Amino acid sequence: MKKLLALYLVLICSFTAFAQDVLVEAESFDNPGGWLIDPQFVEQMGSPYLNAHGMGKPVKNASTEVSFDKSGSYHIWVRTMNWVPGDWDAPGRFQLKINETKLDSILGTRSGWGWQYAGEAKIKKNQKTKVELVDLTGFNARCDALYFSQNKDTPPSSPTKLSAWRQKVKAEPNAPKATQSYDLVVVGGGLAGCAAAISGAEQGMKVALIHDRPVLGGNASEEIRVHTLGIYGNFERILKKIDTEHYPNGSADAKLDQKKRDENVKSYENIDLYLNWRAYDAVAENNEIKYVDARQTSTGERKRFDAPYFVDSTGDGWIGFWAGAEFSYGRESVDTYGEHWEEHGELWSPKEADNAVMGSSVLWGSKDTDSPQSFPDVPWAMPVAKEHTEINGEWQWEFTRNDLSQIDDAEEIRDHMLRAIYGSFSNAKKDPANKNRKLEWVSYLVGKRESRRLVGDHVFTFNDAKEGREFPDGVVIEKRAVDVHYQTILEDENNPDFISEALFYRAPQYYIPYRSLYSKNIKNLFMAGRNFSCSHAGLGGPRVMLTTGQMGAAVGHAAALCKKYDVMPRDIYTGYLQEYLDLIEEQKYEKIPQSKK
Repeated sequence: MKKLLALYLVLICSFTAFAQDVLVEAESFDNPGGWLIDPQFVEQMGSPYLNAHGMGKPVKNASTEVSFDKSGSYHIWVRTMNWVPGDWDAPGRFQLKINETKLDSILGTRSGWGWQYAGEAKIKKNQKTKVELVDLTGFNARCDALYFSQNKDTPPSSPTKLSAWRQKVKAEPNAPKATQSYDLVVVGGGLAGCAAAISGAEQGMKVALIHDRPVLGGNASEEIRVHTLGIYGNFERILKKIDTEHYPNGSADAKLDQKKRDENVKSYENIDLYLNWRAYDAVAENNEIKYVDARQTSTGERKRFDAPYFVDSTGDGWIGFWAGAEFSYGRESVDTYGEHWEEHGELWSPKEADNAVMGSSVLWGSKDTDSPQSFPDVPWAMPVAKEHTEINGEWQWEFTRNDLSQIDDAEEIRDHMLRAIYGSFSNAKKDPANKNRKLEWVSYLVGKRESRRLVGDHVFTFNDAKEGREFPDGVVIEKRAVDVHYQTILEDENNPDFISEALFYRAPQYYIPYRSLYSKNIKNLFMAGRNFSCSHAGLGGPRVMLTTGQMGAAVGHAAALCKKYDVMPRDIYTGYLQEYLDLIEEQKYEKIPQSKK
């Protein structure tokens, strides 16, 4: 069945003529071929897009069919970008093919996201017109949309004007037509979100789990391939349904755990799983979220999700951000959480607050084969890779810079890492010992460690971990050493800027209170994951996935008690704390029959 939402047709009437404009969203192509749907940067560039992630080998054509109501000559624009502008051929070049004719224009050569003129094509009325994207390089060509018009007016490029224009061309209503109601809406399908959905479902709640990828797990998924660290705490039974073995980061064995995780979450009758749906708004009234809106990343279909309670497990804290929750970003000053900073301030913190955060990783790997393997020259990668030589990338492959936001500049950060990877591997291929080595896998997804941190009634700090501070509402337990990453270029300017190291502090067993898992000012918002309420240094220990999974399981149980007594998250701490702790204790041993199997 063709994706009807792929094509948006608008008849534009003027006093002198009638013309037809057609906007084709690339992510909605009938057949993406070897191109991948990339929705990571919607908030910055306006839409998911197709990415030709071929690791140096051109991918199969993406194709779709378009119908026109009027014959004639159509001007065609393509929204694209050159992701490495400079004195070399753009790495992500592609062409457009209309029916059997390949247009001459080489696309993907303009600096920054915008419309590039592709040429003209003769179109016949009421006939299926085949449109194809022809990748030329295999190095991450990107295409957001195609616009056909009988007028040669370039569509708007500025984000604000483009958004309004897009909505007008699509004839899109202001609000989604469909609304789904739940007891609990969880946004983000990493380990924290999965655990929150499972624990809420096991307590009888009807749960929506919204995730913008085709598979669950976030950084633990087969798409990013980071193994899960930390301990199970009070939630071993739940977390073993969704964790990973301790394989090397980047290992293809992540696919084995992927199947287990997806099947276990899907087995719950009262979890409605929305894979490939990305939330784009959350609206609050009187400091209470009323609904979250989400869009299907391929078709563009939109839904509204309302519920009395919401869990933000997006990592970047998007639900809280849109709803107006208090949040922090960057490093606090050393004395923010200690009056006498020389003795009580947070370790590794600066005298003055700044925007430094831990960076994002892109994992990758190569393999030896039985025959020589070629790899193209990548001059555009060398200003980043320089002389660095490598054949695999582990967690140390990480990039951050104080002038770049891990949210607003995430595409630039990801692209910087791709240049580092391709350039370092190209350098390695010059060694005769690597002549048979093939680039096997490179993630195109950003594996983030830190960005926004939503503020709760308690901000968990490094000193809480250092002192092993016990709390009356301590629901998450961890023994893992606290570690905070830094770029090695800071200690030696000759080091690559994409390699990091870690500073470790061996703390005693420490605890995270429930008060760090709900918003200080948005009454019905829980948070679980790396966007929980903590300081920069406080995030160093509990940022790993089994720990964040504990957070998710803890808030799922809290949400069930909120429903039982028709109260808000804070009320669980002030009025029902002992019952909450008892509920967590009980679930460790119960076998709760909530699955379809």
